[in-house]
Amino acid sequence: MAKTPKSAKSDRQAVIDDIRKKQKGAEKRRGFAIVGVCAAVALLIIGAAAYGPLKDKWDEREYSDVALNEIGVAADTCQEITTVSAVGSGDHVQETQQVTYDHSPPAFGAHWNAIGSPAPFERKFYTEEDRPELESLVHNLEHGYNIIWYDDTIAADDDAIKDLRAIAKKYAGTGNFRQKVIVAPFTKDDDKESAGDFPKGQHIAFTHWSVGGVGAADTTKQVGVWQYCGKVSGAAFEKFTIDYPYLDSPEPNVM
Repeated sequence: MAKTPKSAKSDRQAVIDDIRKKQKGAEKRRGFAIVGVCAAVALLIIGAAAYGPLKDKWDEREYSDVALNEIGVAADTCQEITTVSAVGSGDHVQETQQVTYDHSPPAFGAHWNAIGSPAPFERKFYTEEDRPELESLVHNLEHGYNIIWYDDTIAADDDAIKDLRAIAKKYAGTGNFRQKVIVAPFTKDDDKESAGDFPKGQHIAFTHWSVGGVGAADTTKQVGVWQYCGKVSGAAFEKFTIDYPYLDSPEPNVM
């Protein structure tokens, strides 16, 4: 029996409606899939952002009961201490001026005296991404800080960085000037502002700006102090801070 025009039109409409229904279903599934992918990506991003701080906290907890002199390797990884006269080197310069230092890393010299200089007492550890300029950190040295500098080799060593973070954590706190310690990278870009690389085979440097002893009145005794190390040594740094306390500096009584 032949279909009437009306029934044929009805069949075509049914087919069209079915196609549209399937298309809507497919679009809905694609929408759910896109939302699911976006949610998964968002979770990955959030997870990645949270991983670093959580790992740092876990590492700090791991070292909470470890004495400073037990972090890293023995003190004999470090070379003998060297000094250079720092007399007359404490000029304040405009923050627009970049200073070229004669040593890598600097232990004294001209520096900025503006907002953000010296670097804040509360921060103890820096990476290449957030470290203050050399001109600010030299101001910290003038105020009695001991700085641990690490090079690109150490920066690429997760275990060494974990040790450095643990050392920095030992000096966390507020108000106690004995905690004037900063751990910071010395990068290839810094080489252009100073004398070049660390000595061969050395990847860590301790620096201090000394007036020649606690309470020294003779300003001609000022020296920059360096100790280079092949690896991280909490024992060596502990002794360095005892030999060169914050009071042995040009301006010890300010942050």
